[in-house]
Amino acid sequence: MTDFCLLQPGRRAFISHTLNGVVSCCALGTLAGCTSSSTTTASTNAIDVWAQAEQIRQQVRAPQFPDRTFDVRDFGAKADGKHDNSKAIGAAIAACHKAGGGKVLVTQGKYLCGAIHLLSNVNLHITKDATIAFITDPNAYLPAVFTRWEGMEIMGYSPLIYAYGQTNIAVTGEGTVDGQANRTAWWPWKGSNFSSVDWGIAGVPTQTEARNKLMQDMENNVPVAERIYAEGSYLRPVFIQPYSCTNVLIEGITITNAPFWLLNPVLCENVTIDAVTFASIGPNSDGCDPESCKNVVIKNCFFDTGDDCIAIKSGRNADGRRLKTPSENILISDCKMRNGHGGVVIGSEISGGVRNVFVENCEMSSPELERGIRVKTNSVRGGLIENLFVRNVTIGEVQTAIVIDFDYEEGDAGKFTPTVRNIDIRNLICQKAKQVFQVRGYERSPIQNLHLTNCHFKEVAAIGVLEKLDNFAATNVTIKDVEFTI
Repeated sequence: MTDFCLLQPGRRAFISHTLNGVVSCCALGTLAGCTSSSTTTASTNAIDVWAQAEQIRQQVRAPQFPDRTFDVRDFGAKADGKHDNSKAIGAAIAACHKAGGGKVLVTQGKYLCGAIHLLSNVNLHITKDATIAFITDPNAYLPAVFTRWEGMEIMGYSPLIYAYGQTNIAVTGEGTVDGQANRTAWWPWKGSNFSSVDWGIAGVPTQTEARNKLMQDMENNVPVAERIYAEGSYLRPVFIQPYSCTNVLIEGITITNAPFWLLNPVLCENVTIDAVTFASIGPNSDGCDPESCKNVVIKNCFFDTGDDCIAIKSGRNADGRRLKTPSENILISDCKMRNGHGGVVIGSEISGGVRNVFVENCEMSSPELERGIRVKTNSVRGGLIENLFVRNVTIGEVQTAIVIDFDYEEGDAGKFTPTVRNIDIRNLICQKAKQVFQVRGYERSPIQNLHLTNCHFKEVAAIGVLEKLDNFAATNVTIKDVEFTI
């Protein structure tokens, strides 16, 4: 059996083996219950595990492009911040693709534009002195395209930068892509129904009705071609979404003022995201959300977002289970996170599962950072989440350091019990947290093999919750300079 365990700081806590082959959680001082769990598991060899991470690093290679340049100004683009450059940029991309590939150059000024659709072998290169500012008129993102929205397949507004079924594509440079979303454009469609923040404006329609209908369409297996959710539905488009693409590079750019999620590769393979600045504080402003992707490297990035900084996903509910495509082989390294609902997150659209995620050498800190490492799911989402390895992470200030929660949103209201197993966190230092743990499994599906090694939580108000665990291990772990060991 497993019970609730709540520990307060300043007490020496330990896990000790009992004679009947289970592990019991005890402490010197007051406890509000205890945790027991099975100890039967194979230990993970950390050296072998991180050798796999190195293999991902070596295998994921950025695409290379021919030495040809197509300056958008040669196709009629004007950098005055007023002229609609949609046709000119589209023509430059088409010419580059037809010639066999190369660089589409955006330089020196501010270019107003609608939806950009990338084609194979095209590198959209935005120089440091250039900005692509996206039109806020929704009609600029029609006709509808095949896309995912919150993990559900739809025919919806085109993402601001979109590619479908392409190979060797990139958005690079030190320039800026600006979605121009704000409290009067795009964001009000969120409304006030799903957040503590009221983004709505009186008289402006919101996504509520369409979102609810889309969830019913998904559960009823309505064909995607019949799920028309563009004009009149008020579902904000993703900023950058390569869909079913191979060899993707997003490098150096700043992404700001996004209508919705900032970067959402879907069903892609061999993806490199390098030195990107994610800066958007609007509703659902997730930074980077690889979804049902394989072989992904996210490195040297900076996040200051209105939602999760990185959220690894694999489709919501019936759509995720129908496609059965996990996110796998993902390496996150040398990133910095500031504001956000979570630093490195798995879920919640996770019905297709996730495996083999490696996080190393990252820094995160902000009074507004709600969680450091987080897994979020429930029995409506389901999914198999396994093999999450974290090392050498520094957290300055966070509300909760480690969260594994099976009660996200709908909670235990479905028939798809999630499985979470094999999470190894080592060499993590947290300077300040309101609480260390918010960890809850189910009685029928405890969290398996959560191991902490050389982790130190220095200034905490509460240790928090450890509930429904099977084989929890803590080695050389201190909480408020007090030993917390197995």
